[in-house]
Amino acid sequence: MRTASTAAAWRERAAALFPGGVNSPVRAYRAVGGEPPILVRGEGAYVWDADGNRYLDYVGAFGPLLLGHAHPSVVEAISRAAAEGGSFGATAPAEVRLAELIQERMPSIERIRFVNSGTEAAMSALRVARAATGRELVIKFDGGYHGHADSLLVEAGSGVATLSLPGSAGVPAAVAAQTLVATYNDLNSVQRLLDTHPRQVAAVIVEPVAANMGVVPPQPGFLEGLRRLAEEAGALLVFDEVITGFRVAPGGAQELYGVRPDLTVLGKIIGGGLPVGAYGGRADLLDLVAPAGPVYQAGTLSGHPLVMAAGEATLAQLTPELYRAVEGRADRLEEGLRRPGVSVNRVGSLLTLFFRDRAPVDFAEARESDTDLFARFFNSLRDRGVLLPPSQYEAWFLSAAHDDEAISTTLEALPA
Repeated sequence: MRTASTAAAWRERAAALFPGGVNSPVRAYRAVGGEPPILVRGEGAYVWDADGNRYLDYVGAFGPLLLGHAHPSVVEAISRAAAEGGSFGATAPAEVRLAELIQERMPSIERIRFVNSGTEAAMSALRVARAATGRELVIKFDGGYHGHADSLLVEAGSGVATLSLPGSAGVPAAVAAQTLVATYNDLNSVQRLLDTHPRQVAAVIVEPVAANMGVVPPQPGFLEGLRRLAEEAGALLVFDEVITGFRVAPGGAQELYGVRPDLTVLGKIIGGGLPVGAYGGRADLLDLVAPAGPVYQAGTLSGHPLVMAAGEATLAQLTPELYRAVEGRADRLEEGLRRPGVSVNRVGSLLTLFFRDRAPVDFAEARESDTDLFARFFNSLRDRGVLLPPSQYEAWFLSAAHDDEAISTTLEALPA
């Protein structure tokens, strides 16, 4: 058993090196208090910290680990790829195989380009949209997070909201002005922006299931309405499926809700836990990307063989039976969480417990949640060995490794 000072020592060293002691703001515990854990190992549904404490994990690296930590097939695939040489700076077979798997499950993706993060993917997809339409403006939604590219940090959710920031310092006003903000689940707000800026909007980008204001599903007709409004305005519809892609259904949210976007942004699961992003869509749009076309985008490590191998091994495990099993346990967890004074939104293996009476339908309602109560709830569960994302505005991520025993353990740990 490691001594209790081990994690403290690592935190002290990190604080001297990284802004705020972390390499991503969502890892900080400012919204919930206490010290963030220093995690050293994960297996299945559990993680261990540097002090030897074990936690049942609902963070799941914020989304990619649908199979759980250190799945044997994924570990083997990564090891084999590393032994074969790692990165080459040239096209490798694993890129082709993973792209074919994605295309098979998401028919809207006729061409695809791998990148190294969701931020890169969203930024690049919008560059394509602007080139294709000859327009500059983009509509996003209040509380939607599409990475930290300058123009997309306007009214972002998730970590930005957790830290109570209105946007980000360092973003030029002229860049921010290229992004228009609508209200999620409100088609009228989109129509007003399109009417106010006729023939100026290149794209509407949306998380088809909002997951950075907490989980907020689309209301009936919302995504279909976005498809119609974009077509009428001559704009492109971009689905940011970094979180929902291959998690909420084998073909992502676009399969679940039956709406076909022009462009799709992917990440998380297609890297099996390693850094990745991708954007894809109609062939005529992706053929604008260099070297086929004039839209320049490049990345030395894009399509890295280890990442592609991890993604391929992950997608190969995502059978209909696996989705049914995970969905069933997620449903049981959802029902067990329901009680007076709280509400739960869930889509597939994504869920959020909100400390408000009614489940929110947009970011304004999500922000009415009692974050002080959430912090107490979070710390109560952490004390009982259950680790949640440290923010009211994050999704809980279930994996196939969260078996019936894990769900029972979670429900038994709930405060009375």
